[in-house]
Amino acid sequence: MFERIIARLRAPAADFTSMPEADARHALGALLVRVAKADGAYLFQEIEEIDLLLADLYNLNAVEAARMRAECEKLEDAMPDTDELAHILSCDVTSGECDNLVSALWKVADADGLRHDTEEKVVAIATRGFGMSPEAAAALRA
Repeated sequence: MFERIIARLRAPAADFTSMPEADARHALGALLVRVAKADGAYLFQEIEEIDLLLADLYNLNAVEAARMRAECEKLEDAMPDTDELAHILSCDVTSGECDNLVSALWKVADADGLRHDTEEKVVAIATRGFGMSPEAAAALRA
């Protein structure tokens, strides 16, 4: 018995976050993560904003939202094409929901208090995937 315990302690840490399905909920979370990482810094303020948005959008508690964000981080890492993430999401949202999703992307982009061109580019790619004009997307930021 002790040998098994010692073997488990010496084994590399298991990755407890599984790869989620590429559904609309996780695609949105992955896009939120992608916006946050676009400037090369994935800051606490951005992570906190993502967790708050996921909790609000999907009626999750703090632990569930953090778990979902971790799953979305995996999906974001596995899917390098932002257009593909936007397409998955656009298939399951109405035009009214689209405004809320774009607003969520802007909230993450602005969470660190700085404006970065790289974050704006990710939002632009996503909104184009939703079929939204750049002017409409910019209006949602204000």
